[in-house]
Amino acid sequence: MRQIKRVCGESWIVGRHAGKIVAMRVIVQRVKEASVAANGNFTGQIGQGLLVLAGFEEADQPADLEWMAQKLVKLRVFPDDQGVMNRSVADIGGEILAVSQFTLYASTKKGNRPSWGRAAKGEVSQPLFDRFVEYLSITLGRPVPTGVFGADMQVSLVNDGPVTIAIDSRDIDQPAGSSQPAIG
Repeated sequence: MRQIKRVCGESWIVGRHAGKIVAMRVIVQRVKEASVAANGNFTGQIGQGLLVLAGFEEADQPADLEWMAQKLVKLRVFPDDQGVMNRSVADIGGEILAVSQFTLYASTKKGNRPSWGRAAKGEVSQPLFDRFVEYLSITLGRPVPTGVFGADMQVSLVNDGPVTIAIDSRDIDQPAGSSQPAIG
């Protein structure tokens, strides 16, 4: 179990990753449509819904994946009848396309070439991504198409709004020590 300490309003991990916020990270985009291809073949496509780019750290746990799946399926970013973002992807019967993306953990602090030191290696992140997609599918109640893990992919989308949001599983808005919701 990871020990979490509150420092200046942020959740910090104590131990091997001391001084670093450890979190699953996603970029979510509200889309009219999106697709992903690898090696010239479409591997996933959706109509209206969410495009989710997901990155992982080695310390990520199933609770991070479950919390993120719940957050994304319930995220109210679709307009209601008054045009207010008050409906979730589940509420509108929308779809989710998930694409793994280790580059979300790029560090550009030194020089001009990004470093990927915080991103989990493939042997760690692929099972995390697969489990995350499983949780998304269960929570949404339908299959979630994906790209090809580790492949050079081409992602196409029609961003709706545009609405683009970054979310970490250890979001600083979440009180330290609060339990994360589980699927059940």
